[in-house]
Amino acid sequence: MELSDEDMLKVTLSDVPPEAVPNYKATVGQPLAEGMPHATKDDIIGALKAVQDPELFMNVYELGLIYDIQQKENGDVFILMTLTSPMCPIAGEMPKMAATAVSTVPGVGVVTVELTFDPPWTIDRLSDEIKLMMGLD
Repeated sequence: MELSDEDMLKVTLSDVPPEAVPNYKATVGQPLAEGMPHATKDDIIGALKAVQDPELFMNVYELGLIYDIQQKENGDVFILMTLTSPMCPIAGEMPKMAATAVSTVPGVGVVTVELTFDPPWTIDRLSDEIKLMMGLD
């Protein structure tokens, strides 16, 4: 039986045992030279919007997969993200894809992206634009 896109988005982690949830982290980039101006949060978000979920063909930011963005005083960036499903076939690659994209932004030092499934992603995290596009509003 094949699930519709809407049904696939309703899948949550409630039925997934904790030991089956992957724990992935990626670190990319170089420390910024002292005195170099830091990127803005909007620049970082722009880079994240270039990273697409390979199954839904939508960017990870608008999908609500980015839970937190922290900019450090030295220009380093920490990002906490999730996936729509812990069973994503490229779960191990998604943090590196996001870290690599953000590391290309001028004014960004070392980027660490950590994957979490707590709290589980739900369709409520979708941007209003995507909800409207999918008829979920």
